Amino acid sequence: MNIKIFEGFWHVLFDVATALIPLFFLFLLFQLVFLKLPWEKLQDILVGFILTYAGLALFLQGVHIGFLPVGSMMGEKLGTIENTWLLVPIGFVLGFVAIYAEPAVSVLTHQVEKVSGGYIPQKLLLYTLSFGVGLSIALSMVRILIGIPIWYFVVPGYLFALIIVRFSNKTFTSVAFDSGGVATGPMTATFILSLFVGIASVTEGRDPLLDGFGMVALVALAPIISVLTLGVIYRRKEQEQYDKEQLRTKAHSNDR
Repeated sequence: MNIKIFEGFWHVLFDVATALIPLFFLFLLFQLVFLKLPWEKLQDILVGFILTYAGLALFLQGVHIGFLPVGSMMGEKLGTIENTWLLVPIGFVLGFVAIYAEPAVSVLTHQVEKVSGGYIPQKLLLYTLSFGVGLSIALSMVRILIGIPIWYFVVPGYLFALIIVRFSNKTFTSVAFDSGGVATGPMTATFILSLFVGIASVTEGRDPLLDGFGMVALVALAPIISVLTLGVIYRRKEQEQYDKEQLRTKAHSNDR
């Protein structure tokens, strides 16, 4: 296979520059008027901008020449296997691994652990998100195989999420809804999305445009439900601990 690695790379460089230059000039404005950081710190930030620019450009180029074609080809091959039920566990594994390796999710879990002072451990939140998205990808596989409309999952899913908000720990509510957006990052929206389009394109009776898409909607929903469920568990444990403390205090008062 003849792959032109840097084909269209100048266009990618231009697009990334268009996205980052306004942010760079906004930073310079704040630096001159408000921040006035020392030169040593300014050097680190400028190097960070350069690394971000190079990293985004190389990543997007890699998506165009690697992730999208490979995902589509893998989907076309998986869609032709004899035991199609195997797509369900394969989908779970792909979803779990994709979110576990998602850079945006790593940033979110790190920030949550830092801000909460360790109350919500990074690893626990990461595994919760990975498991939830793994299940959503597995359900998306079932949706393609059976032909279930997307709204059969989305509408009840969001209604369920709104209901369990009432029973979840308040600390987890904002984290849950942010997690839904973070989970639909570059790993999911490139490789797995193209994989689903490939599967739908070779599955009899399925339309790649109607059935191949919609997976991202379920991925956005899954972290919300999984994190809110974790909040329900936290709240129950805290309530049990509070009840135990109350019983101990009452018993201590009776002894006196």
